[in-house]
Amino acid sequence: MINKKIFSIFQQGSKTYFYSSLFFPTYTKKDVFTLYGFVRKADNYVDSIPQDANGFYEFKNKYYRALNGEITDDIVIDSFVDLSTRKNFDKKWVDAFLNSMEMDITKTRYQTLDETIDYIYGSAEVIGLMMAKIMNLPEESYDCAKYLGRAMQYINFIRDISEDIRLGRIYFPSTELEKHGLLNLDYETVKNQPEKFSAFIQEQLSRYCEWQNKAEEGYRYIPKRYLVSIKTASEMYKWTAEQIYKNPLIVYGLKVKPRIFKILSTTIMNIIDPRSTKRNPGFICDNTNIVPQIEEY
Repeated sequence: MINKKIFSIFQQGSKTYFYSSLFFPTYTKKDVFTLYGFVRKADNYVDSIPQDANGFYEFKNKYYRALNGEITDDIVIDSFVDLSTRKNFDKKWVDAFLNSMEMDITKTRYQTLDETIDYIYGSAEVIGLMMAKIMNLPEESYDCAKYLGRAMQYINFIRDISEDIRLGRIYFPSTELEKHGLLNLDYETVKNQPEKFSAFIQEQLSRYCEWQNKAEEGYRYIPKRYLVSIKTASEMYKWTAEQIYKNPLIVYGLKVKPRIFKILSTTIMNIIDPRSTKRNPGFICDNTNIVPQIEEY
């Protein structure tokens, strides 16, 4: 059975990941929940207001103690270390994850796309690699798994622009803002330059599409029993991207998320035919000629 604390941590985090993960086979679901319980708990420390840096460093220290064989009595950490051992996670993946979480304490700006991607590697790509290990996928799938994590993280950056500003962070490279003539992404700045902001968002979404399309090349490696959950989560991120593409300024008015009904109905369609390419809940990666609508918030 899934531990109640781990279940609760995951449930209170991403609704898309949580509800799509419910449809993993029972023998896999516990491992998926254990992984996301660990990453969500670490993330909660650095994303809290006020930020709990001490809590994060204590969490990090406990992880390394558990890795060295100590029972920490933290069910989230001890369960993750057991999972990591059973599934033979590369220890450098976890190091990279914790390093990116620490960057959320020590770093607030990124100058180049390479810097941003370095952060994404630890915060999302390695999670894709761990998921590939949990599902026992072949190594040929690993690059695609990394791209899926990268694509999803980038949509989170776009969706959470306003929230991240409140946390004092901008993940997008300064070079990208400068390219579009934006001094910053504060609402007071972009509302007076909607065309520039729209062009900026379009470019970021195009980058997301490039990575997402590479990620989907890896679907052929995923057995049907796992693909239902993976594809559902992916399609919900496409849907989120579509809403933002239609109206970029929406990110300042609300946090764009699919409703639970949409997640579950998409899951049902994927259960019926998980390899169908006819459904396209996120059209932006196939149609770049749509002109976004700008509505003020």
